Amino acid sequence: MTTPNEKPLQDLPQTPVILSGAKDPCLVSMDRTGSDLGNREAPHISNEAATHPEAKLDLRTLTPARVGLARTGSSLTTTDVLDLALAHAEARDAVHATLSLPTFPEEIERRGWLVGAVKSAAPDRTTYLRRPELGRQLSPASAEYLESWISLPNDPEIVIVIADGLSALAVDRHAIPLLDALQPLLPDWWAIPVIVAEQARVALGDPIGQILKARLSIVLIGERPGLSSPDSLGAYITWQPRPGRTDAERNCISNIRAQGLDYATAAERIAYLCREAARLQLSGTAIKDDPRLQLP
Repeated sequence: MTTPNEKPLQDLPQTPVILSGAKDPCLVSMDRTGSDLGNREAPHISNEAATHPEAKLDLRTLTPARVGLARTGSSLTTTDVLDLALAHAEARDAVHATLSLPTFPEEIERRGWLVGAVKSAAPDRTTYLRRPELGRQLSPASAEYLESWISLPNDPEIVIVIADGLSALAVDRHAIPLLDALQPLLPDWWAIPVIVAEQARVALGDPIGQILKARLSIVLIGERPGLSSPDSLGAYITWQPRPGRTDAERNCISNIRAQGLDYATAAERIAYLCREAARLQLSGTAIKDDPRLQLP
């Protein structure tokens, strides 16, 4: 039932309205307001950037993110659809991948580091993905192994934990090159234990550091894969590691990989945060990045 001044919804004009200056079909809207609802004018969108070549900026040259994708009709092109499917597959594969054992710890040991290997309380990858809390706990056998570890003449200042996390691919590709970059920046690096941890979350570094009585832990871990970065490595620095530490008590450096933060810069940032943590006797939000190490 309508009043004399009202129109049924189906009678309202449905003519496409092209936004002023816009030639892109995406800037087409359907005007269903009708003259009785205010006669609103379509907003004006400047097309100046499109008419001046010097004002154009191709964002695709600045980021691996999917921007400026081509279209075929109302859909993506076949090439972009296949590329997206490949990125999904690479991310899934990274999550389910495992470390290259035993060759990975052996390669670290050949570089002169003290190396050990532990496992979390998650017995397999499926359990690890479904039960995150188990990835933060040491298995009983691993805890016993660390407690009886006699390779250390004194309590270490630092312990480095290399954890598979959610991307063992990142660890396989980037952990050893990052260790190589860290060696000259860490005092007495040959006395620093490097613990390779399977099915591990970031917080697994806390019980490891506590058992070894380390003052500071550095956890190098595979980060959650993205659609443009299935192999991103993260570094977490924690002062006085022990179970119960929160994320606010850690410092994080992320996206360590060839297309992200390079090894030398990441190593400098890690060394700086370690020095600041030792100076302030804490870690986390109270420590700020060295402005000299900021990206341009």
